[in-house]
Amino acid sequence: MKLQSEILAQACSQARGLAIDAVHKCSSGHLGLPLGAAEIGAVLYGHALVHNPDEPRWLNRDRFVLSAGHGSMFLYSWLHLSGYDLSLDEVKNFRVLHSRTPGHPEFHETPGVECTTGPLGQGIGNAVGMAMSGQMAAARFNTPEHTLFDHHVICLAGDGCMQEGIAMEAVEFAGHQGLDNLILIYDANDVTLDAMADKTQSENTAARFKAIGWDVQTLADGHDLAAILKAINKAKKAKSGRPQLIIAKTVIAKGIPEVAGTSKGHGEGGAKFAEAARKGLGLPADQHFYVSDAVRAYFADHKKRLKRAYAKWTKRYAAWAAAHPGQAAQLEAAGRAPTAAHLLEKIPLFPADAKLATRAAGRDVLQPIAAEMPLLISGSADLHGSTLNYIAADKDFDRTNRTGRNLRYGIREHAMAAISNGVAYDGIFRPSCATFLVFADYSRPSMRLAALSRLPVVYIYTHDSVGVGEDGPTHQPVETVSGLRVIPNLDVIRPADPEETAGAFAAAMERTDGPTLLALTRQAVPMLNEVGPHERRAGVLKGGYVALQETAPLTHILLSCGSELQWAVAAAKVLGPGTRVVSLPSFHRFDMQPQAYRDAILPPSCRKRVAVEAGVTGLWGKYVGLDGKVVGIDRFGLSAPGNIAMKELGITTEAVVAAARSL
Repeated sequence: MKLQSEILAQACSQARGLAIDAVHKCSSGHLGLPLGAAEIGAVLYGHALVHNPDEPRWLNRDRFVLSAGHGSMFLYSWLHLSGYDLSLDEVKNFRVLHSRTPGHPEFHETPGVECTTGPLGQGIGNAVGMAMSGQMAAARFNTPEHTLFDHHVICLAGDGCMQEGIAMEAVEFAGHQGLDNLILIYDANDVTLDAMADKTQSENTAARFKAIGWDVQTLADGHDLAAILKAINKAKKAKSGRPQLIIAKTVIAKGIPEVAGTSKGHGEGGAKFAEAARKGLGLPADQHFYVSDAVRAYFADHKKRLKRAYAKWTKRYAAWAAAHPGQAAQLEAAGRAPTAAHLLEKIPLFPADAKLATRAAGRDVLQPIAAEMPLLISGSADLHGSTLNYIAADKDFDRTNRTGRNLRYGIREHAMAAISNGVAYDGIFRPSCATFLVFADYSRPSMRLAALSRLPVVYIYTHDSVGVGEDGPTHQPVETVSGLRVIPNLDVIRPADPEETAGAFAAAMERTDGPTLLALTRQAVPMLNEVGPHERRAGVLKGGYVALQETAPLTHILLSCGSELQWAVAAAKVLGPGTRVVSLPSFHRFDMQPQAYRDAILPPSCRKRVAVEAGVTGLWGKYVGLDGKVVGIDRFGLSAPGNIAMKELGITTEAVVAAARSL
């Protein structure tokens, strides 16, 4: 198929018109990228991308990621023209409540949108994750007779994305791993929001990317359709074993002379020149949101070609599935998860006298889970030896072993989380990753997006309190657990001992509608089987349960989670038989239980309540009420052995007893 330059040039003008009209209609949005990168969109969606608009989740489609998500009208225009289920009315409803064209692209909301982007640089990390997932899938499922996976991941990013630290973390990882199915197109228009880019950057981007293992092409004219296609084809056919960067020099807001090439062209500043711009683009003055019959006919014909390619692949898939039913069953199960009950059957009970750190218990629990979930992968930010989340039966993912299930991210916590999101968006493998809990703040923006996008990422974050000890306050996350609990749809589970850890892992792996963080201890903790281990595992699935039942009329309720539950149990035995202990490892899960269950665990009639946790106290107020008290740490920690730090900061049995008696 030859490049139809004339009709695609018309499509560029009309895509620019759609963006101008949409932004003008709602009086907000970003025109710079949709206008400046129109030719890139025309070549991708009108020629180079392998996809099927009628099957947006086709396994072997090329993935397109718009990292510069503020330019969302670029994506909506080309998805509409390509024939995705995105009507012209939806384009007209850009940024309108409940439309399929929100201000920034959102996964689940719009067909053809591969990931939620907006925070700059995130899309680059997501694209790296998708490319890695593609390499894993090809290595695991392709056979000499049948190639199921040979797609590319193409990411469009701007100067803002390239300046973000997460982007550089991610591209360094991609270069080191040789992800040669990844193509990054840099919309190099030399403009940022406030000013021209030379006010804030002066690096040689091409030299930098070459130094970290990328192949680089530079297009002096990023509006030359033939040159763009030639560069993309070259990148797709490259056999160098390196990811590909295309630097496309473009003019921001091209088509609105009053702001083109300036920082004023970034946002909606050019919308006030809409009518003159439409005239300059050759669009009819009396018809807004105009698409010509010729352009529609071209994309309709192109869609037929794409569907024929898809049909050939489906025949190949059917032949592969018939020849390899075991692999086919595994691939078809991607995205589903075993039940927590099934996983718990596979996890042996711990010895009643075991005394283990919950990170060590997590290591033991992970192994049978990994056996049951062959598409589960596990990474760490240079801390496998401390986070203990290595899948022992498998090896590392690297250039020589694309089937490895253990990922070494290096000291790149933010990229690790964004790459994990990319794997989850891709939907084939189940990502988990690990670091110290205090460094969750380096991952937090990506964790927030995972929660927003309902991605089933599992974070195995260890060293969860001042129990870390001698490393001191820089490594003691007193505020971190509460800070993560307030992220909507992020389930934070802080198990108290090995049996609760088994329940926590099973709960995390069963969940498919959002991310879960497991906060695990560095220090050893005792077993707390005051009730049976099966009941305790099941209690974690509900977020909270009675860990020690009163044997006399109820007078007090002590609440806790994590390593501090032991102090609550010890305090209850001092306070007497009317004291109940409630373990509350997951606020998120407990709050979703029926009111009757919550009232059974925390009877409203008992107002003498004390919570204890080695962290900030604020969030416990909703459980202890106005009459209760919280024993916690509303300050930073200190450098001392963990048990001494706990005692010095008031996390003791005696402190819990004193608080209860004071009520």
